[in-house]
Amino acid sequence: MKFVISFIVISFILFIIYLNLPPTTGQSNNQLDTPHVSPSKRVVLIMIDSLMDKPLQSAVKEGKAPALQFLINNGRYYPKMVSSYPTMSVTIDSTLLTGTYAEKHKVPALVWYDEQEKRFISYGSDTKEIFKLGPKQVFKESMFHLNEHHLSDQVKTIHEELGDRGLQSASINTLVFRGNNTHMLHVPKFLEVFHFLNKDASVKGPSYFSYGILSTLNPKNKYTRFWQGLGFNDKYATEELKYLIEQDRIPSFSLVYFSDNDKKVHKKGVNETKGIEEADKRLQTLFNKYDSWEKALKDNVWIVMGDSGQTSIESDKEKALVDLRKVLKDYRIHKISGPIQKQDQIVLGLNERMSFIYLLDESLKHEFIAKQLQKDKRIDTIAWKEGKTLKVISGDKKGVFSFQRTGKFIDQYGQSWKIDGDTHILDITIKNGHSIVYGDYPDALARLSSSFYSHTGNFLVVNAKPGFEFIGEGSPTHVGGASHGSLHKQDTYFPMIVTGTELEPKHLRMVDVKEWILNILDE
Repeated sequence: MKFVISFIVISFILFIIYLNLPPTTGQSNNQLDTPHVSPSKRVVLIMIDSLMDKPLQSAVKEGKAPALQFLINNGRYYPKMVSSYPTMSVTIDSTLLTGTYAEKHKVPALVWYDEQEKRFISYGSDTKEIFKLGPKQVFKESMFHLNEHHLSDQVKTIHEELGDRGLQSASINTLVFRGNNTHMLHVPKFLEVFHFLNKDASVKGPSYFSYGILSTLNPKNKYTRFWQGLGFNDKYATEELKYLIEQDRIPSFSLVYFSDNDKKVHKKGVNETKGIEEADKRLQTLFNKYDSWEKALKDNVWIVMGDSGQTSIESDKEKALVDLRKVLKDYRIHKISGPIQKQDQIVLGLNERMSFIYLLDESLKHEFIAKQLQKDKRIDTIAWKEGKTLKVISGDKKGVFSFQRTGKFIDQYGQSWKIDGDTHILDITIKNGHSIVYGDYPDALARLSSSFYSHTGNFLVVNAKPGFEFIGEGSPTHVGGASHGSLHKQDTYFPMIVTGTELEPKHLRMVDVKEWILNILDE
C-alpha cells in the first residue's frame, strides 16, 4: 500500500531520539524465553506489498529474481488472486487475518469517518495528513485503536485461532496483528515524555511479535535506525525471520510483511521491478540459512504473495487528480485539522482511487450528490444504499444497476444475489439465465456490498477510472506513478506462489486464504 502506515508516524515522532541517543540495538522483548512448541507443519507467508504479475514475470524472465523463480518452478503460481475492498493495507490485512470482508471485520478503509464517535479516522495515509490530524492521534489509531477497537471482536484472527489450538504463530511488521499473547513494548523516552506511550504499554499479539523498534525479536537486528524507517523495512523483517530460523523457532504460522516494493511502485509506476529484485535478495538470504534451498522447501510450506495491484496515474497533474472538494464545492466540507463542526455537510474519506463521501446534512440526497459526481468523467462508479438495496451508476455509462444479497443469480463464488438494471455498469455478464460472470470488477458485488456494511453512516462510495486518483485535504498524490484503492481489476489482482502443499484455496481470493492456511496446518 501507499506506506507502511506506522513507518511514517513513528519515523516522525522518533526523529529526535536518533539525534540524541546511540544506535538502538539489543532491544529484544525476550519472546524466545517462552516455551517453544515444535510444530509438525510450518507455513511461512511473506507478503510483498504491491507485488504484481507483470513486473514479477519480467524480473523472473530477466533472471533478476532467482529465489522467486525457484519457488515458481517448485510450486504453483496463481497470477490473479482477488484482493478485498477498498484495496488499502489495513482492510486487506484484516481480511487476510480474519477470513472475512469488511462487513464482518469492521475495518472499513485506511481513512474513514466514525459516525458513532463523530470522528475522522486515519491510520496514516500521508505526512501532510498526519500533521493536520496530529501525530499522536494517528499513532494511537494505528498502534492501538485499529487492533483493539476497530477490528471486530466478533471475528477471530488466524493468530487467535491458532493460539486457541495450542499452536504458535508470528507476526513481523504487519499492521494488523491481534493475538492472544500480551507483549510489552519497548518505549523510547521521547514517546513516554510526550505521552504517546506509557512505559508499560503493551499490545495483544501472537506468540512472536515484531513491530519495528517497538518490539524486536533479534537483539542484534541493526536495521532500526531513523533512516531505515525504525525497523519498517525489508532488511529488518528478513533479520527477524532469519533469527527465528537460526534459533529453530519457526512456529506453525509466520506472517512477514515486506513493504519496500510498494513505495517504489507508487513512485516509478506499475512496471517497476527494482523492489521485486530487492525482495528476492531477502528471500535468498532466508533460503541460504538452510543446508540447501531444497531443504528450505522441505522444512516449510512457503507462500509468497502480493496484497493488491496498482494502476498507472496520468503524468499531467491537472488531469490526473480528481479534487472532490472542487467537484462538491457547493457544500461545506469538513476540515480534517479540527473536530466535526455543526455546519459541516460532507466528510471525505479519501483512499487514493476510492473514497467515502459522508453526508452529515440530512437534507442532502444520495441520488442528487451522485448525479453531481457523475459530471466528472474521470469518476468510474458511484454507489449508495437505499434500505437493503445498493445502487450504482457510472461516470460514462447510462442507466442504474441495483443489487442486494440473496436472490436467484449466483456468482462464481457461490454467492446469491438479487440484481436489477444495467449490469454493464459493473461489467457483469449473465450466462445460462442466472450465472453471474465478473469482468473488470472481480467479485464486485460482495466487495462493494462489504463496504456499505463495514460501518454505520450515510455515505456514497466512489471509484476513480484507471489513470486517475482522488485528492482532498492532506491526501497523497502519485502523478506519473501508480496508485490503488478502487474496485477495478488493475487495483485488485495480485499473484501468489505456493510450495509444499497440494491443498488449494476454496477460491482464489484474499478472503479465502485464512481457511486455506488452517486446512494446511490440519493436514
